[in-house]
Amino acid sequence: MPHSSDLWSDWLEEHGGALLLFARQWVSNQSDAEDIVQEAFVRFWRSRGHVAEPAGYLFAAVKHCALDRQRARARQSRREESIAVPESEPSFDIAEQDERGAVVAAALKELPESQREVLVLKIWGGLSFPQIAEALQISANTAASRYRYALAKLREQLLEESIR
Repeated sequence: MPHSSDLWSDWLEEHGGALLLFARQWVSNQSDAEDIVQEAFVRFWRSRGHVAEPAGYLFAAVKHCALDRQRARARQSRREESIAVPESEPSFDIAEQDERGAVVAAALKELPESQREVLVLKIWGGLSFPQIAEALQISANTAASRYRYALAKLREQLLEESIR
């Protein structure tokens, strides 16, 4: 499907799953990830004619919206802590996934954030290294090296897990 399409539904269909996965790197539940993707998509759609690399911008918008949400939640938590005992945050329930998926998810969480971002954008987002560079505001060479390091570390972790 060509990226020059003006139908928002085409863009969402093409990138929606990867965007949700990318958003889940910063939030603990699916509904928050969906909210982040929706907000990022609105930002993207409004400015899509003014960006050189639309797909990279779209993923960058997701990251910025997620970080904005984290900061807002942190401020809210501090306010609530000063007033009452805070409730526990919902956690990512890995038990719902199959065993292999749980192992991969655990290995992904062990990666440094910078490597995990690149890996998600490359594998699940289907972005090229120049698009990843645009999304994360790094060089394409840095994106490529972070990807190689992430793959090597994942192989090592998964091999160790299979030996246990």
